[in-house]
Amino acid sequence: MAYSKNIRLYLVIILVAGWVITLTLRQAFREEKLYRQTRILMGTFFEVISPDERAGEIVFTEVARLEQLLSKYKEDSEVSKLNRTGKITASADTFYIIQRAKEYASKTNGAFDITVARLMDLWGFSERNFSVPSALKIKENLQLVGADKIILHEKNNVIEFKLSGMKIDLGGIAKGYALDRAVEKLKANHIKSCLINAGGQVYALGKRSGRKWKVSIRSPGNGKTRDIIELTDQSASTSGDYEQFFVKDGRRYCHILDPRTGYPAESGISSATIIADTSTEADALSTAVFVLGKLEAEAMLKKFSGVKLRTL
Repeated sequence: MAYSKNIRLYLVIILVAGWVITLTLRQAFREEKLYRQTRILMGTFFEVISPDERAGEIVFTEVARLEQLLSKYKEDSEVSKLNRTGKITASADTFYIIQRAKEYASKTNGAFDITVARLMDLWGFSERNFSVPSALKIKENLQLVGADKIILHEKNNVIEFKLSGMKIDLGGIAKGYALDRAVEKLKANHIKSCLINAGGQVYALGKRSGRKWKVSIRSPGNGKTRDIIELTDQSASTSGDYEQFFVKDGRRYCHILDPRTGYPAESGISSATIIADTSTEADALSTAVFVLGKLEAEAMLKKFSGVKLRTL
């Protein structure tokens, strides 16, 4: 009889324990309440999704701070001052991102290069006043292109151009860098789960309700979902010819220029998505891949560990 009571008690304990485990698992995977906040920064929509209400303001504050330093459209930014004068003593952020940009220019065989700013102006992409320049004008401006013409003095954070008239455009890397710095701020504030979407580039911090964040990649043209990717502590960046372009005499010209030729990239790719551990890397490499084309890009990406590529 005592033995029988012990068995019944044991069974009750198992049932209760099982119920507690089941309840715990259900709670662990229950969808958390998410806060969604949006703001226009760096010329695009930034959307922040997180179970922590503080995340949006933390991200927006950091991105706005960096925009004041890195935007060529803000007259008092460090980039604008460098473009006007050819030499500045820069903040740590500006010096670092230009240093990284020079590295990416070297590793991508010049497919990514921030010194294309004069060419962007020439084609009218900077002010959306589009025109097809003459071959002579393109040749003249190509002489001012090349990240190797940027001199960095690490001792005092001085940046200078070798040639007068050079200009830089950080549009292909600044947004990624801003995402990385914003994520650092989130971590410093003990926020462990957040998705930041910055106009087609995302960073997924941690997980959503215990599972990876799901992000859709849209097809060029029709905007339909082409692919779903799952991310945790990773970034995905897509560059495509459908974002900005103009049509002249029946020909389509996209805003992503090949720094080596001075003309809009024609690599046979409509879009390139890079998945990487940092947004800075994903941003720069998606642009380079779009310029290089799939075969050359696959060879180039072997220089980078943990990077995944998807093209269309």
